[in-house]
Amino acid sequence: MKLSQFKFSLPKNLIAKQPKSPRDHCKLMLLNRADESIRNLKFRNVIDYMDPGDVLVLNDSKVFPARLFGTKEKTKAKIEVFLLRQLSETENIWDVVVDPARKVRIGNRIFFTKHLYCEVIDNTTSRGRIVRFNVKDDFKKYIERLGKTPLPPYIKRESTEKDKEFYQTVFAKHVGSVAAPAAGAHFTKEMLKKIHDKGVNIAYVTLHIGLGIFRLVEVEDLSKHRMDSEFYEITKENSDLINQSIYKRKKVIAAGTSVVRALESSVITGKNVRPSKGWTDKFIHPPQSVSIVNKIITNFHMPQSTLLMLVCTMAERDFVMKAYKKAIKENYKFYAYGDSMMVI
Repeated sequence: MKLSQFKFSLPKNLIAKQPKSPRDHCKLMLLNRADESIRNLKFRNVIDYMDPGDVLVLNDSKVFPARLFGTKEKTKAKIEVFLLRQLSETENIWDVVVDPARKVRIGNRIFFTKHLYCEVIDNTTSRGRIVRFNVKDDFKKYIERLGKTPLPPYIKRESTEKDKEFYQTVFAKHVGSVAAPAAGAHFTKEMLKKIHDKGVNIAYVTLHIGLGIFRLVEVEDLSKHRMDSEFYEITKENSDLINQSIYKRKKVIAAGTSVVRALESSVITGKNVRPSKGWTDKFIHPPQSVSIVNKIITNFHMPQSTLLMLVCTMAERDFVMKAYKKAIKENYKFYAYGDSMMVI
C-alpha cells in the first residue's frame, strides 16, 4: 500500500490538548468488522465487548520526566536535554536530543544544578547527542525532581502536575517511555476490577515508547520505511496467561498499538506468544495481518502515521478511514488525550 492512502485532513480544534477527567469519560467509537457497523458509545462500554476467558493485554511501561533544562558551561546558554534511553548504567550514558542543537558540541558541559551536569561525548543525528552524567547513584531522584513531563510536540504548552498524573496509565510500572501508551490511559482501577470480576484475564507486556511514535512516514512506498527500535519484554507468566486464552479459543484484546507490536514481535511461528525481550523495529501495515490480537482498543491517530497503518491491519483500510471521517464530523478528539476506538 501507499502512504497517500492514509492521508486525511484533521481540523486543529479536534486535537485534544487537555486530559479527560475522569479518565473513562471519553467517547468510544466501536467498529464491528462482521457487518462494518459503527457505533458511538462511552469508554466504559468496552467491558461489554469482553467475555469471560478473554485476555486484556496492557502495556505497563511508565513515562518518566524526560525533559531537563540546563545551562551551558561558560556561555550560560539555555539548553533543553530530552532523555531518550540509557545506554550504560555503570557510566550513566544516555542517548538524548538537545535544543538548540547548534549550540551543543562534543566536549560541552550542561549544568542542571550546582552538582548535576552532563558532558557531550558524541553526535548521533542533527539534534541527537550522546551524553555522560556525572551523577550515578542518585540520578533517578534528580530526574524526578528536575524533569518535566514530555508532552507530545503537538501540545504547545508547558506540562503541569495534572499532566504528570494523566499522561500515564494507572498501572504503569516499568520506567522507560517518553510517550504515554495512550489507549491504556483511559482505564481506571475501578474499571480494571470490573473487567477482572467479569472473568477476563489481564496480562501485561512492556514496550518503552520512544519519540519515533511522532515521526511521520516520508516515503510513498511503505516497504521502504524503517521504524525506530524500541525495547520490549514479555514475561513467561504473562505469555502463559495470553496463550491460555488462545488455547481455549478466547479473544486476545490489545489496549494500544504498542501492545500489538510487542505481541507480534514475540511470535516466530504459529499463533503463540513466547517469553521474550529485546529491541523491536517491527512495522505492521497493510496488507499484513496480525497473528495474536483479535480486538484492539486504540486512540485516533495522526494522518499517515504508522499507528494508523497498524489499525488498518485489524480492519479494512476503507472501513477505518470511513470511521475517521465520521469521527471528524462528530467532533471526536484525536491523539494522546483524545477519544477512543475499539475494533471487534
